[in-house]
Amino acid sequence: MRFVQKDFTTRQLEQFYRSLLLPRMIEEKMLLLLRQGKISKWFSGVGQEAIAVGATMAMDNEEWIMPLHRNLGVFTTRNMPLSRLFMQWQGQPGGYTNGRDRSFHFGTREHHICGMISHLGAQLPVADGIALANRLKGQNKAVLAFCGEGATSEGDFHEALNIASVWDLPVIFLVENNGYGLSTPTSEQFRCESIADKAKGYGMEGIQIDGNNILTVFETIKGIKEYCIQNNKPYLVECITFRMRGHEETGSTDYVPRELLELWESKDPVRSFEHWLLREGLLSTFDIETIKTEYKVYIDTEIEKASKTIPAKISIEEETNDVYASRIAFGGFTTAIVDNDAVIENARFNTNEKRLVDAIAGGIYQSMITHDNLILMGQDIAEYGGVFKVTEGLVNKFGKDRVRNTPLCESGIVGAALGLSIEGYKSIVEMQFADFVTNGFNQIINNLAKIHYRWGQNADVVIRMPSGAGTGAGPFHSQSHEAWFAHTPGLKVVYPSNPMDAKGLLIAAVNDLNPVMYFEHKALYRSISGPVPEENYEIPIGKARWVEEGEDLSIITYGAGVHWALDYASRNPEISIGILDLRTLLPLDYELISEAVARTGRVLVLHEDTLTGGLGAEISAWIQEHCFTLLDAPVMRCASLDTPIPFNSGLEQNFLAKSRLAEAVQRLVQY
Repeated sequence: MRFVQKDFTTRQLEQFYRSLLLPRMIEEKMLLLLRQGKISKWFSGVGQEAIAVGATMAMDNEEWIMPLHRNLGVFTTRNMPLSRLFMQWQGQPGGYTNGRDRSFHFGTREHHICGMISHLGAQLPVADGIALANRLKGQNKAVLAFCGEGATSEGDFHEALNIASVWDLPVIFLVENNGYGLSTPTSEQFRCESIADKAKGYGMEGIQIDGNNILTVFETIKGIKEYCIQNNKPYLVECITFRMRGHEETGSTDYVPRELLELWESKDPVRSFEHWLLREGLLSTFDIETIKTEYKVYIDTEIEKASKTIPAKISIEEETNDVYASRIAFGGFTTAIVDNDAVIENARFNTNEKRLVDAIAGGIYQSMITHDNLILMGQDIAEYGGVFKVTEGLVNKFGKDRVRNTPLCESGIVGAALGLSIEGYKSIVEMQFADFVTNGFNQIINNLAKIHYRWGQNADVVIRMPSGAGTGAGPFHSQSHEAWFAHTPGLKVVYPSNPMDAKGLLIAAVNDLNPVMYFEHKALYRSISGPVPEENYEIPIGKARWVEEGEDLSIITYGAGVHWALDYASRNPEISIGILDLRTLLPLDYELISEAVARTGRVLVLHEDTLTGGLGAEISAWIQEHCFTLLDAPVMRCASLDTPIPFNSGLEQNFLAKSRLAEAVQRLVQY
């Protein structure tokens, strides 16, 4: 390995050595503690330290880095206290996630580090969002995002690079090619000669470098960073290196040929640099031993400090409270919080008759004026106005920086929305059809929903979900997905049934600091109208509403189900039916659900989603558990068939729950 001093001073070279040596010595200590059973798991970066250290030293301290679980050198180079890192690795309350996650699965705003989740590649689109935020603020900063060669096979790698290139974002995508994805060699991962070759396909520059030479890594990343900032362009860097230990510390390396291990052992980044410094007379043996002694004392002291922490007091209240960000704690925006009846009765509100689609558009427009940090993203939402024309005209008012057409990449855009949130922006992401959200499932479920619980970072993202059947759109444009997300702590799920709620819930969702899945029924867009205030107002998230009061039975429903219930009640006046519109599906309004049971003793839960595993199952189970003595009959459910949604109109009507509503009501009344 060839090192060249160039313009580096002896002091700078010593700092390179110190920064390279510290993570190696910590790793050696971790291996000992692992064998003693004092830590449960460790992912070794031995042999790869030059990449994490050199790249981090090339970045400014206020530039975000998205590292992986082998990048201890990122954390030590950013001068994070080892005692707290050790608490994190042990799952102690003093760690960065307070025992809620392990390894480097965390972030810290103080040190501008956003750690990984276990799903490789998922942090790459987040880097795009941070870079976009920096550019919108006029800040000359780059973002550095790590991934391994295995993650380059993931969709998020493709989506993130494509977005960064199309949007001209200064992101450095750094691939650590260590030869093996767990035990699978690169020959079984990809067929291109080098990962750097992929850069051209995205319209960006790429380079392959020696990842074990710390000076090469530092100089390359420093130069590329300047290029990215000056040209507003991304860059792909492939660092060739090798992992000298197993995928995790307890794993074997039996799958690696012996001669390959011997070859890379001779290229050890720490020992090679140390030998060069000694050979060139830049450091003496005494200097080296002094540094090692200093670090040994530091490591032992920090670990001893961490071992004296008080065990966590487990609190159910604290655990549940930390799932969501508080608007009070974060200084969230506040508007008038009202309910439908209050809006109509309050003279200061000027109401006009609007369709559901217009009410949603009005809520977006109002929010864009209120929040100058609100960004809209989605396919065809700018000049075209979206396939349902909800965002039509907004690009003319707010410009393409804030109303952004995106490539076809749901996962990448949701990840970018999280990155925007990390830098203080709000975003509304439109799924062209709710069905396509499956392509962004990981980012929503594992990144957005869990991030506040894990390390206190909120995800200020609203995802609009044009949903539902009844328009003859077939199996892939008609589905009802709300139950998937209502099952996920950390998300909020709303589903308006009328124009007034649509605008008020949209504004509330934007004002909220948590990820909100905003469902809007396509068949209701232009088929229903109602009074909507022109002013800025919120319908409170988590509050249901009585649409009709009744004495014989209560129908608990939401979305299109509200209109099915109203239609049935109007055609059957002999039955006194109470209709409760949930409006919010997570969190549910258990107070009004209990009231619905108490009022009539007979409850039917109606929803468009398929029966098995739908919201009706959760609501009926809760009622049976908490309101059993108030019941005069079993809680019944009326839902759509457990089949995909057919295209043929007759088959579609047979599929929908409303075709069995009359039968369900009669069974409940006659029980």
